[in-house]
Amino acid sequence: MGLRNSGQSLAAREILELVYDDLQKVEREIARESIASVTAVTSIGRYLQDSGGKRLRPVLLLLAAKLVGHTNDLAVRLGAVVEMIHTATLVHDDVIDTAETRRGKPSTNVMWGNHTCVLAGDWLYMQAFQVALRLRNFQVLDILIALTQLMVEGELIQLERIGRIDVSVSEYEELVDRKTASLFSACARLGALVADGGEAAESRLSEFGWHLGMAFQLVDDMLDFTSREAVLGKPVGNDLREGKVTLPLIFALERATAEERRQVETVLRDGNYERVSFSEVLDIVQQYDGIERVRERAQLFTEKARAIINSFPDSPAQRALTAVTDLITERDH
Repeated sequence: MGLRNSGQSLAAREILELVYDDLQKVEREIARESIASVTAVTSIGRYLQDSGGKRLRPVLLLLAAKLVGHTNDLAVRLGAVVEMIHTATLVHDDVIDTAETRRGKPSTNVMWGNHTCVLAGDWLYMQAFQVALRLRNFQVLDILIALTQLMVEGELIQLERIGRIDVSVSEYEELVDRKTASLFSACARLGALVADGGEAAESRLSEFGWHLGMAFQLVDDMLDFTSREAVLGKPVGNDLREGKVTLPLIFALERATAEERRQVETVLRDGNYERVSFSEVLDIVQQYDGIERVRERAQLFTEKARAIINSFPDSPAQRALTAVTDLITERDH
């Protein structure tokens, strides 16, 4: 989970131990369900699965199920479903963003080309829904359909705002709500649903997941400025290069001079750091406390998530979900 020190690593191992067996079943389910009659689709699916990743979304679903009851075959299958949906979004995102790396390896669009990857992403979406459909549970389908619509809306909204320097905090958080927090929320809610936790637990865990997802994305956007490429697995400063003004920069631009705004606009127009270096942009962000303000805001979302989990009775799953909220904020990639 991108942890910095031995104490955090120990916490991560303890979390994974709780769901290790089920997570191995999720991996096997993904491998089985990602086999297509077209070789390219199967190859892309295997490439992404072998590239690693935190598997945070299925872990969240499995822990939520354990919190209110226990994991079962439905939880395992839905763990695979949410990871396949997440993978499909990554494939589409890399095409839209013309990305070159993902998790330290060449991105799928570099390996297979844009046209193939768009169709492979579509196939992964449909396959995820086919797996979910076999569960014959309309509540599950309602959640997944609403989730997918929100995520697609988020991608469309982001496209409309590419290259804009005047993105507001509320516009930014609307985008994070759709693209990231909605998936975390759905994962936690689905875990409670398949474990028969009841409507109240579903609602509370859905809210927990939403706050966790908001914190996750804020930290992600902060790391785009503060991490190193070897750690992050993709180039730093990539968001601005792709035309995206994220929260650290939004906060800084509120107080920046006209000349500093022009520097940022130059990068947005050029799509590179040739005329204005990344270090110059980072200096602007740091000068106006953009990083620190995002860290504080992420902590607020984390604290709200922690408060919700702390309202559940003490248990190994409850303690694990509490630890997850801390690890989200403190991770380095």
